[in-house]
Amino acid sequence: MSPQDDIDDSSAPLIEHLAELRTRLIRSVIAFVIGICLAFVVAEPILQFLLEPIEASLRELGDPSPTMQYTSPQEYLFTLFRISMVFGFALAFPVIGFQMWRFVAPGLYKQEKNAFLPFMIASPLMFLLGASFAHFVVTPLAMAFFLGFADVPSIIADLMTGLVNPDAVPGAPAASEGIRITFFGKVNESLDITLKFIIAFGLCFQLPVLLTLMGKAGLVSAGGLKSVRKYAVVGILILAALVTPPDVMTQLILFVVVYGLYEISIQLVSLVEKKREAELRAQGLWFDEEEAADAAEAEADEGKGKI
Repeated sequence: MSPQDDIDDSSAPLIEHLAELRTRLIRSVIAFVIGICLAFVVAEPILQFLLEPIEASLRELGDPSPTMQYTSPQEYLFTLFRISMVFGFALAFPVIGFQMWRFVAPGLYKQEKNAFLPFMIASPLMFLLGASFAHFVVTPLAMAFFLGFADVPSIIADLMTGLVNPDAVPGAPAASEGIRITFFGKVNESLDITLKFIIAFGLCFQLPVLLTLMGKAGLVSAGGLKSVRKYAVVGILILAALVTPPDVMTQLILFVVVYGLYEISIQLVSLVEKKREAELRAQGLWFDEEEAADAAEAEADEGKGKI
């Protein structure tokens, strides 16, 4: 057989893998497009759901009928399309994940498949948990802070300069001149803040999944994670300052949650290590460093006794 024949034979599997990858990608894209279409049908109710924290904050600040606006003809349509893309991907993720799994699975051993599959299931569940925490806990706190910060100083200034309606605030002098500064929210900008919180917290909640998977692959250990705990605290504090508003309460909530996830990750990695140790001991393949040192010392003492 000539060298050219060897090259042709070796390239055949590569072409087959590329064809398989193309098929999986096409199916994933089709699922994504279908997900976008389905999400677009209910995009307006989803938008109302995402803007509920802003509505609640405005009502608490005294606005009886909260109103938001868009300033360009295409803005509202593009906002609905953004929502459709994000939630369309969420709808299509089971299909996309399954296609990824079918492409990778033939190259894995049975033990590796059994180890990897739970993480494929846990990852979207943890993202959903983080997104729910962001929407129902963090976003309302952030909106209350932002809108309250913008509203309360203006009221104080109005009271000092006499720009508030005397009917609204008893004892306040009548307004003679000046401009009333108030909030007119834009749909796309308000949605942008909400989606950023959802994505940021969804990714933060992937920490136990990521570290446990790395522990199963032997890339990290429970002892190593414990040894860098103080650096993890600093990193989490920086993360809390970057992805949350300058509100101490919101930053404290994020720090407590992410640090709690870090400690949970340490325990999960420790469980993975104990399970691996038990399996290797059962197979007679486990070599403990302390046990090996004691055996070597005993062997050395035995050798001296014979001499």
